[in-house]
Amino acid sequence: MADKEASVNVLGTALEPCSTAPMTGFWRNGCCDTGPADAGRHTVCAVMTAEFLALSKYLGNDLSTPRPEFGFPGLRPGDQWCLCASRFLQAHDEGAAPKVRLAATHIRTLDIVPMQALRDAAID
Repeated sequence: MADKEASVNVLGTALEPCSTAPMTGFWRNGCCDTGPADAGRHTVCAVMTAEFLALSKYLGNDLSTPRPEFGFPGLRPGDQWCLCASRFLQAHDEGAAPKVRLAATHIRTLDIVPMQALRDAAID
């Protein structure tokens, strides 16, 4: 994890963990950390909703079906997951954004997603 960037959230404080059940994050460390190896920028700590999971599946990224060969349990409404910033923005623009935990969302998200879009979906 040498290429992991500083763990700061969009509020400017220490990045909080997103989820360990299911284990999330680009490095599967429970946090929405990022770095040069994370091309998808998995930085948004999102709380899954049925609407978002359906949209994601429709757009070609099925997050609800378990994939045991990859150690992926499949997500259900209420699960927290480090989501790609661009997918969050797309869902926001479609009116189907999941809820977001700002304290667990990495500051690099702001390179892609406006803070107001995050605040609109914030639960903290």
